[in-house]
Amino acid sequence: MLYHSYEISHASITPARTFAQACQNLLSHPYNPASRTFSGRATAAYCELFVKATKRYGKPEFRLHTTEIEGRETPILEEIVLRKPFCELLHFKREGARAEARDDPKLLIVAPLSGHFATLLRGTVEAMLPEHDVYITDWVDSRKVPLSEGRFDLNDYIDYLLEFIRFLSNDGERIAVMAVCQPSVPAFAAASLMAEENDPARPASLTLLGGPIDTRLSPTKPNDLAMGKTLPWFEKNVTALVPIPHPGFMRRVYPGFIQLSGFVSINLNRHVDAALNQFRNLIKGDGDSAAAHREFYDEYLSVMDLPAEYYLQTVETVFQKHLLPRRKMTHRGRLVNPSAITDIGLMTIEGENDKITGCGQTEAALDLCDALPAAMKQHYMQPEVGHYGVFNGSRFRHGVQPRIRDFIRAHRITDGA
Repeated sequence: MLYHSYEISHASITPARTFAQACQNLLSHPYNPASRTFSGRATAAYCELFVKATKRYGKPEFRLHTTEIEGRETPILEEIVLRKPFCELLHFKREGARAEARDDPKLLIVAPLSGHFATLLRGTVEAMLPEHDVYITDWVDSRKVPLSEGRFDLNDYIDYLLEFIRFLSNDGERIAVMAVCQPSVPAFAAASLMAEENDPARPASLTLLGGPIDTRLSPTKPNDLAMGKTLPWFEKNVTALVPIPHPGFMRRVYPGFIQLSGFVSINLNRHVDAALNQFRNLIKGDGDSAAAHREFYDEYLSVMDLPAEYYLQTVETVFQKHLLPRRKMTHRGRLVNPSAITDIGLMTIEGENDKITGCGQTEAALDLCDALPAAMKQHYMQPEVGHYGVFNGSRFRHGVQPRIRDFIRAHRITDGA
């Protein structure tokens, strides 16, 4: 009933939202004298905030049409190179002679399957494009996946990554993999499994950004929540069946709107302040600040549903039983052994003020790789950033990205060498 109640509530408020949108359009029209009065601007601002807070946000677009290579603007072609029921492997192909002449490393960015769409990493992709051949996991909203496509759990996630890595390594280059937040665990597991097999397609380097490798270290509010409830409680209270008319009707999911409420609650005061500032900016007519706010929240409020079995298995494996750092995690009955990693460069990155993945949780991966030479390990703590700043924003572009770029190049392997 949880999902049905949400759908009914959303539908019932549609008339009010439509009326508010009409009022905003009327009161902000430049030919309307009221648009130049304080009361008119205030009412229009209130209407906009109401619409933004109650509308349903669809999947955003990456909108990355060009990048700059060697000081020249280069067009980007966004193409799907591999389709799976729950994920599409997306390639940002740099076109033109200048791009083709470069021998840049292949980079697979593993986006989180944790509520937001892969477009949350738009800034990450944009920063890596000038010097890398970039691919990204574009996860599919589970409410759009028919029940006939079967289940999807953490084991399937790892299977997808294994397939993607092998697919991209078909020309002899061992690619670079960069996992952002939640996928640090399955990406680390996939690398461990491939290393144990001495798979020729195993990654040349693996970079983990703000990932929950060992949540026993510096636990955060989300970690405490996961530990404070039983798995049956999560299944009963935060998973639901997808209602009609979505293609995934009757699929059990962890709804995106519940995940979003959790994100907002972690920094509630910050979001309230942002809304108040937006209200003031709209009244003052500060178009640049208002536009920046809209752009961020249009992305932040766009959420997707997760397969329930994947969500529950992740809660149990990563946040409750800590199987990976205890060296007890398995993939389809096979032990995940980080000690098997001997020739994959491993870099971990954390944010000083991260309230989602605490300090030390990602760095723990380095200790688990006890057979990896110290020269192939690197850790970096980015000062003055929270979770989002680890992979996006000016400090990422100027502090984090150059270090990732250099690390990838230092450990690059081509032609099976």
